[in-house]
Amino acid sequence: MSALLEDSLSVAILRMLAQEPVGSGVSLPRLGKRLGQGASVLMRRLTLMGDAAIGGVRGPGWVRVEQHDDRWVAHLEAPGRAQVQTLPPADENAG
Repeated sequence: MSALLEDSLSVAILRMLAQEPVGSGVSLPRLGKRLGQGASVLMRRLTLMGDAAIGGVRGPGWVRVEQHDDRWVAHLEAPGRAQVQTLPPADENAG
C-alpha cells in the first residue's frame, strides 16, 4: 500500500476528485475550501500524487494539475480512478 493512502488528506483529495465527471477537474480554491486546506498544502500533496519524480522516485500519477488562465485545476487520472475503487467506503459520519 502506498504511504499516500495512509494519509487522510490524500484519500480525501482522491475521493473528492472522483466525484467529478471524467475529464473535468476541481479548482484549487474549491478543493481547499471543501477540505479546509490552503493552496500551498494542496499543491505539495498534489505534486506527490502526480507523476513528478521527487528524489529520483516517480509519483503514482493519480492526479494532474493544470493552469487555466489564472486558475489551477486538479484532475483525477485513470490510475487515480482505479485507486479510488480500492479504497474502503468513506465513513460519512466522520469529520
